[in-house]
Amino acid sequence: MKYDVTVIGSGPGGYVAAIRCAQLGMKTAIIEKYNSLGGTCLNVGCIPSKALLDSSEHFYNAKNHFKEHGIELTNLKVNLRQMIKRKAEVVKQTVGGIDYLMKKNKIDVFHGLGSFIDKNTISVAGEKEAHKIETEKIIIATGSKAANLPFIKLDKKHIITSTEALELTKVPKHLIVIGGGVIGVELGSVYARLGAKVSVVEFLDNLIPTMDKTMGKELQKVLKKSGFDFYLKHKVTAVEAKGNNVKVTTENSKGESVELNGDYCLVSIGRKPNTEGLGLEHVGLVTNKQGQIEVDDHLKTSADNIYAIGDVVKGAMLAHKAEEEGVFVAETIAGQKPHINYLLIPGVVYTWPEVASVGYTEEQLKENETPYKIGSFPFKASGRARASMDTDGLIKVLAHKETDEILGVHMIGPRAADMIAEAVVAMEYRASAEDIARMSHAHPTFTEAFKEACLDATDNRALHI
Repeated sequence: MKYDVTVIGSGPGGYVAAIRCAQLGMKTAIIEKYNSLGGTCLNVGCIPSKALLDSSEHFYNAKNHFKEHGIELTNLKVNLRQMIKRKAEVVKQTVGGIDYLMKKNKIDVFHGLGSFIDKNTISVAGEKEAHKIETEKIIIATGSKAANLPFIKLDKKHIITSTEALELTKVPKHLIVIGGGVIGVELGSVYARLGAKVSVVEFLDNLIPTMDKTMGKELQKVLKKSGFDFYLKHKVTAVEAKGNNVKVTTENSKGESVELNGDYCLVSIGRKPNTEGLGLEHVGLVTNKQGQIEVDDHLKTSADNIYAIGDVVKGAMLAHKAEEEGVFVAETIAGQKPHINYLLIPGVVYTWPEVASVGYTEEQLKENETPYKIGSFPFKASGRARASMDTDGLIKVLAHKETDEILGVHMIGPRAADMIAEAVVAMEYRASAEDIARMSHAHPTFTEAFKEACLDATDNRALHI
């Protein structure tokens, strides 16, 4: 079988790359190691975690806020098995949508482990049969897997990764989370809302450390109210499971030993590129110290017909970043001149309130010695937020001190994941804070807070604080 392009991996980067290649008239194949398409994101990542976050938020609101809204309930309880069942159905429908898109775009799908024979030939070892694919171009989109510390033995029963955390059959009494990044706080939120005590152990001094520090501090305040304890600047030295109990030993910044005991330990210290079994050595490709495949500005590897995208290359491990790169490579292969502005790829944390960020953080501007000014607006001053009882959080705008161009927008609040899109559009067009401040925003809406933060950045002239 001969193809113009073959994509290895069917996550958001891979399947989007395949679709765009097919749209551009290329005969396209896609190889997926597992039985279902969609990669980590659709099967055991973005989609199922958001389904559980949504379900747990409904329960939390029913328990804590419905009475104030005039809705009285009795005998409220969690049916975790039903939550997991609904999550599985959401995944099934979403994965089914990818199957449909492959058929619609006449993309041939091969299931099995894809590995290089040479730079134009790929072997696919499936459970039932093997295939040999000949291809002009190849896109590596094999994603990432959960990282671990060398001394931690994952038993996948009580010492678990995010994959197992999506399949628990009972609510933990005490969930110990190693890592205060996005995955840790999101999955911790699911079970804290359902009644678990959650302890987060983080080596650094801030939650979600890749984001602006203000966001981590604000998120910590909110999560404390829903059952979280935090052990920042703590180093994990040992994790041991005995029966149904897990003991996590840590060392604080003073060198003192701190011991935590729970029934589950979620290891969420990040992810690492997934390149095992690809046979990279057969095409002269090597990985760097981070396990990433090196690429040039066109996402081309050292082999002139092989590209790599998503979590296996440098940059943030985000599904939408991988999608952009998939389109970029497809259009590059077709002879077009696509472009990605990596600075303006937003990041989101789907806790409640949500956290979203785009552009430079305040810490980066300080490090770069860029002159800047800050505008901010708290949601407690928003009429829409008061109406829905979502008054935690704020929007922070960073603008150039001399030109007023928006350099970064960071928000923690209701629907921040959706609101960040306005900031991305504004920054793509190099808008100033005053540009946003002079645009009409519907009232009452959460997005008025963005306008007010921009007003605050322009001569401290916010109207409602």
